[in-house]
Amino acid sequence: MLLNPYLNFDGNAEEAFRFYQTVFGGELFLQKMSDAPGTENLPDNEKNRAMHVAIAIGNGQHLMASDCLPSAGHVLKTGNNNYISITPDSREEADRIFSGLSAGGTIEMPMADMFWGDYFGSFTDKFGICWMINYTNPK
Repeated sequence: MLLNPYLNFDGNAEEAFRFYQTVFGGELFLQKMSDAPGTENLPDNEKNRAMHVAIAIGNGQHLMASDCLPSAGHVLKTGNNNYISITPDSREEADRIFSGLSAGGTIEMPMADMFWGDYFGSFTDKFGICWMINYTNPK
């Protein structure tokens, strides 16, 4: 089983994923709303929104998203009810990912060794997405 987090944005999914790509690398897959059949009647300001955007984040997993369509009644409610938890292969990779994704965001817990034995940190990125980085220290 794979876990592929799927995020919703309000018109800036492409911008967010170009930023995420600077941290994770990989190829950006992007389909615009205007690429889909039946979208010719969308308001002009929605035709350039992301219908689907994705980047590979390793081991067959992808981070994916789309933009909401206000004309279809979609309303984005940003909140802390979702975190994306990443488990990197090393402390160095944990620090790299934390540093890259937290740039311009709000750090909740800096990377540190935790009482449960892992190296952990959490933050909200500049796009309002909550992240946890958790490296499991070797026993």
